[in-house]
Amino acid sequence: MKIGFIGFGEAARTFCDSLAGRDSLLDFSAYDILLEGDQDPGCEAAIAERGVRKALPASVLQKTAWIISAVTADQSLAAAKAAAHWLLPGQVYFDINSVSPGRKVESAAQVEAVGAIYIDMAVMAPVHPRGHATPVLLAGAVDENLHATLSRLGFQFEVVGDKPGAATAIKMVRSLFVKGLEAITVETLLAASASGCLDYIRKSLEESYPGLGWSDFARYEFERTLKHGKRRAAEMRECAATLDALGLTGSLASTVADVQDRMGALSHRLVDEEDLARDIATIAKLRRESVK
Repeated sequence: MKIGFIGFGEAARTFCDSLAGRDSLLDFSAYDILLEGDQDPGCEAAIAERGVRKALPASVLQKTAWIISAVTADQSLAAAKAAAHWLLPGQVYFDINSVSPGRKVESAAQVEAVGAIYIDMAVMAPVHPRGHATPVLLAGAVDENLHATLSRLGFQFEVVGDKPGAATAIKMVRSLFVKGLEAITVETLLAASASGCLDYIRKSLEESYPGLGWSDFARYEFERTLKHGKRRAAEMRECAATLDALGLTGSLASTVADVQDRMGALSHRLVDEEDLARDIATIAKLRRESVK
């Protein structure tokens, strides 16, 4: 069975690794815009070290049964439009990008217009360490054969609708809470540190929410925003579009995106396991300096 990737970043590489471990007979190829003109030697190396065929031009993926689109959120529709020029009837196009329902409906229209099968796949947890076995939601024309193949390969999936957009709607709404909680935690503790009341705030929050395991929880929220803030910001902007389309408060998600973006722009990493307060003070200083 031949599987092709459009975009070969973290998610695609992790899916590729776990799928290869599941079935040694799978055959992989990948296209990434960064391969054109050798823009990213790291991407080229990641493809080579896995024994994946480099698909240049992207139409080489026409020879695959499945195509998994794992690009940046802002490029998901462009990727679908470009793929529609060479997709064949019967090919399955999995869109795993974290974008709004409206964006997936638009992408589905491009793919389905040429007879290919579009599947809205929402990845509901970090892809490490489970790879393709990470829980996912699916929406679209998942027939018995596709259902059986996904099961055989070890995908942990639930079909939540027959129309594209239904799976990503669940992810977008959930993400508002998850990424929003990260942003609220980070901004609260940075403000507490900057105003000299961090110890009091932490003590008060520990008393109010004892089940969180506050120190470990706070460290985790900082680490996630520092490491993944740029990607989370793009997802939150899609969440904002989702809420706006529902007539709700999209600006809330936009503000969360701003916090995630500013955290992701920092080169700092949590280094002091014993004194989180020191790291928070350093980050607060860097954040203030970044807006001067």
